[in-house]
Amino acid sequence: MADTWTETRHGKLAVLTFTRPPKNWMNNLSMTELLRHLERLAEQTDEVTVVMLTGGVDGFFIAHADLDDLAKYAKGEDPGGEPRAWRKAQTMLETMPQPTVAAIDGQAWGGGCETALACTLRIGSQRAHLGQPEVLVGIIPGGGGTQRLPRLVGPAIGAELCLSGRVIQADEALRIGLLNDVLPTPGFVDGAIEWCQRIANNSPGAVFATKRAVVEGLRLPLIDGLQLEGELFKEANRSDDARARNAAVKRPQ
Repeated sequence: MADTWTETRHGKLAVLTFTRPPKNWMNNLSMTELLRHLERLAEQTDEVTVVMLTGGVDGFFIAHADLDDLAKYAKGEDPGGEPRAWRKAQTMLETMPQPTVAAIDGQAWGGGCETALACTLRIGSQRAHLGQPEVLVGIIPGGGGTQRLPRLVGPAIGAELCLSGRVIQADEALRIGLLNDVLPTPGFVDGAIEWCQRIANNSPGAVFATKRAVVEGLRLPLIDGLQLEGELFKEANRSDDARARNAAVKRPQ
C-alpha cells in the first residue's frame, strides 16, 4: 500500500497530512491507510490529545473520492483496501477519544467534505471551498453527506446543498456553521496547528470527556444527555489532573 498519509507531532497534537498528487483524490486504499493511523492514535491517549487532518497538495484538502474507485464500485469490482474503509475511518474520526479537526486549505468536495463532516471540528483557509456535488453526476453523497451535513447546518440548508450540488466558499461555510473558523491562507497549516493546540494544551481527560459528552449526547434525548454529562463530570472532577489544576487556580482573598 502506498504511503499517502504522513504524521507529524506538535506537542500533544498529531497532524496527519494527505498527499496524493495531482489533486488529492481519495481512493479506498488511502482511506484504509487513514483508518490504520486513526486506530493507532486512538490507543495513544497519553501522548495525543487532538488529531488534525490536512492536505499536502497545494489547494486541496481531499478533492473528492477517486472516480476510478467509483467506476469499480459501479461494476461490482473490488477497489482494494479494507472493505467499507470509508465508513470505518469516518466513524473512527467521530468516535475516537481525541477530538479530530479537519484543516481545509482549498477544495473539499464530495468525499472530502464528508470526511471533514465526520471530524469534531472544521477550520478553513480563506480559499477553502466545500460541497456535495454528487447530484451533478447522477449519484448521491455516499459517505455520510446526506446525514451529517443536515445535522450540522440544519435540515433546510443541508438538504439544499445536497440537492443542488452547490459549492460554497469559506465565508458562507463559516456563516452557516460548517466551518468553526477561517484563517489566512498564507501560513495556514502553521495557523491551524496553533488553533488546535489551544485544545491540545488542555487537560486530556477533560478534553476526551467533553468530546464524548457532545458526540454521544447529541444522539440521545436531552434528559439522557444530561445524565451522561453528569456522569462524565463526576468522573473528571475526581481525577488527579482536575485536583492539581484546581489547586493551582488563584482564588480571591
